[in-house]
Amino acid sequence: MITSPSSLRRSERSRRATLDAALELCTEKGYGRVTIEAIAARAGVSKKTIYRWWPSKGAVMLEAFTEVFVGATPFVDTGDIAADLRTHINGAVKMVSTPPYGPAYAGILSEMHHDDDLARAVLEQLVSPRFEAAVGRLRGAQEQGQVPAGADLPLAVEMLYGPVYYRHVLRTPAQDEATVAALVSHVLRSLAPPGDAAPAGTPGEVPAQGGAAARSDAPDARS
Repeated sequence: MITSPSSLRRSERSRRATLDAALELCTEKGYGRVTIEAIAARAGVSKKTIYRWWPSKGAVMLEAFTEVFVGATPFVDTGDIAADLRTHINGAVKMVSTPPYGPAYAGILSEMHHDDDLARAVLEQLVSPRFEAAVGRLRGAQEQGQVPAGADLPLAVEMLYGPVYYRHVLRTPAQDEATVAALVSHVLRSLAPPGDAAPAGTPGEVPAQGGAAARSDAPDARS
């Protein structure tokens, strides 16, 4: 059967209304109190329509969150890996710490622990693609000489994202820009092999504090 353009427009309107309704209700009621029935009523669509496109409430929320999250946290390449990572992580922090996206994602992360299908969807639709994109951005920086050749790029991505998830899941205060800058600087410095300094002249690098020159017991260079 050939779908007419008018049918496609109606379907897209219904899809958009469903995603918007899910996020609105999550903000108003909390993730746990949102139901498919409530989403359908708010969106002006039938439950049958929702279940035709999504298997569960979590799947609706995941699509709503992923659609916005991916657009709001691109992996840009300005030639300055530190600045680009700070921009990306700050964007991610803002997304997961403000309504409606923060409450929605917290609910998704909680529900996926007892919903195997949702857990697979989170991995396939959100986590894995974003992880690979982050590794790709670091690999580009590696090719530009901003990241050491032997650096463990997947581990670096986990180090960058780990603190964001830690604070989000435990509902502790989100990182501010200074904390994100310190995190990015620390991760980039840690990528150098043991005994080696971070690549000289790395754009956007935040200098380490508290080195020998800053200590009162450091040897006097004039002696």
